[in-house]
Amino acid sequence: MTYKLIALDMDGTLLNPKKQISEQNRLWIGRAIEAGVRVTLATGRPISDASVYAQDLQLETPLVINNGSEVWSLPDKLHARHVIDSNLVSRLLTEVIPAYAEQVNFWSHTVEGRVNKTNLPDDVHSLRWLQLGISSKNIDLLKEIRSELETWNAFEISNSDVTNIELNAPGISKASGLQEVCRILGIQMSEVIAIGDSLNDVPMIKAAGLGVAMGNAQDTVKAIADVIALTNVEDGVARIIEAHI
Repeated sequence: MTYKLIALDMDGTLLNPKKQISEQNRLWIGRAIEAGVRVTLATGRPISDASVYAQDLQLETPLVINNGSEVWSLPDKLHARHVIDSNLVSRLLTEVIPAYAEQVNFWSHTVEGRVNKTNLPDDVHSLRWLQLGISSKNIDLLKEIRSELETWNAFEISNSDVTNIELNAPGISKASGLQEVCRILGIQMSEVIAIGDSLNDVPMIKAAGLGVAMGNAQDTVKAIADVIALTNVEDGVARIIEAHI
C-alpha cells in the first residue's frame, strides 16, 4: 500500500514523557515529508498548543484539533468547527460535576480559551464549547461517571489517559477530523497511517488504512490496531515511518 498521509497523536505518541520530539522522530518525519508523504497532528489539544509543534516540524497539512472538533491550516485558516450544545454543558456542570466536586477536576477547551472550575463563566451559553474533560485519580469513579454520561446519548466519549474522560459533540472524533483533512487533500482514509495511544485515537486507528497503537498504548487501543509500535520513549513513530514509508 502507498500511504499518502501520516496522522500523529501528540501526547504519548509523537512526544516523549518530557513533551519533546525526539531526534529520531524528527528525522523520520522529515524524511517522510521529503518523500512526498503528508504529515499531520491529530490531537486533543487546542490549536494554540498544537501549532507550536506543527510549526517546529514545518508541517503544512491541516491539523485535527480538540479530538476533531476543529480542523485548522496554519497559520490561521479554520476549515471546520463542531461545538457542544451549551445546554449539555450546563447540565454537566449542574448535575454531574457538583456531585463529585471533591474527587474530580473539570476542564474544557472553548473557542474563547481554556475554562476550568476556577474560571467558569456566569453564562455558559456565552462560550462556544469544543471539548470537555473530567479527570480523577479514582479510576472506578471515572467509570461510574462515564456510565452515567453514556445514558445521556449526548456526547462522543473517549479519553487521552486512564485518569480522564473527554467529551466531544456526537459523531465528532479524530476520525471525523481526518476525513475532513482527506477531503481537503483529495485522498482516501485507506491511504492514511494513524498512530496513537489512547481511547480518543481509536476511531482514527480503526478508520485508517494502517492503524498503529504505540507500545505504551492502553490495552483497548492495542486490541484494535493493525500494528503495535515501540513506545514513545523508543522512537516508536520513527520506526513505523522507517518500516512503512
